[in-house]
Amino acid sequence: MAGDEEDRLTRRIVLDCDPGHDDAIAILVAAGSPEVDLVGIGTVAGNQTLDKTTRNALAVATLAGLDVPVHAGCARPILRSLTNAASIHGETGLDGPTPIEPDREVARGHAAHLIAEAVLARPGETTIVATGPLTNLALAARLEPAIVSATREVVVMGGAYGRGNVTPAAEFNIHVDPEAAAVVLGEPWPVTMIGLDVTHQALCSAATRRRIAGLGSTVGDFVAALLDYYAGTNRRRSGMPDPPVHDVCTIAYLAAPGLFETRPASVEVELHGTLSAGMTVVDFDHGPDAGSGSEHGSDLAPDSGSGALGPRRVATSIDSPGFWALVVEALARL
Repeated sequence: MAGDEEDRLTRRIVLDCDPGHDDAIAILVAAGSPEVDLVGIGTVAGNQTLDKTTRNALAVATLAGLDVPVHAGCARPILRSLTNAASIHGETGLDGPTPIEPDREVARGHAAHLIAEAVLARPGETTIVATGPLTNLALAARLEPAIVSATREVVVMGGAYGRGNVTPAAEFNIHVDPEAAAVVLGEPWPVTMIGLDVTHQALCSAATRRRIAGLGSTVGDFVAALLDYYAGTNRRRSGMPDPPVHDVCTIAYLAAPGLFETRPASVEVELHGTLSAGMTVVDFDHGPDAGSGSEHGSDLAPDSGSGALGPRRVATSIDSPGFWALVVEALARL
């Protein structure tokens, strides 16, 4: 980005993801949002195996013309066997549109090192966005503990304070690697959780899909094909007529925090329950800064908050029309 758009950059981010239809759209929206400076992409096994999520990230970066490194990370959770979401995202992880041939190779070095190096290069300035299982981020925190105090904010798409989507208790990203989620939520950096309670308010209607298809661009055609496929698998799996685009909410939150309402809370991950493993246990009454009320967006600094943990905020609502306006405008810029 150059000129006046460069002056508008407000958030330097590294994105750790498992593309996946909604991750792919999140990458594209980040590329098209002048408020976001995407400096690197890490991949993790989740929606599909690591080789497929990495190839998908390279393909989407190619489509967007993004000049950022893509680093592969962990191929399996810390302790558990991998569970993927092929029933939603298909055999490739990006079924639906015509496949894109990447024009670049995966960068050398593990995604956990990418995260650590990005944060330590600009202490206090880098936000880590995680839209897949948290395996890479947990590993980065253990490999380079200094990143915890040097990270501006961690924004996680995962969890729920209501019902899960893999089990009644657990959301997919947390369910895949709950131990990693427990590590991330046990560190004293600021964390904002954007879970199913909010992402299910950001549903992509048929009218919105037609609006994106009407952009008349390669990116618009690609995203429209993604969403048509994704809508079909979500409808068959969950009965929802319109699909939620979970991961895109993290980028919108950083580009336009006023679209979201968040509340302070404590968040812990259930590791041992027979029926509840992977559940995010959210307490709005007794968490850090509890009782301070709702806020639109946030501007968390690494040293803010009280107690042993950094501040925890949980998103509770989203301005859906404003969200989709932001998404379409970002895609149109590409």
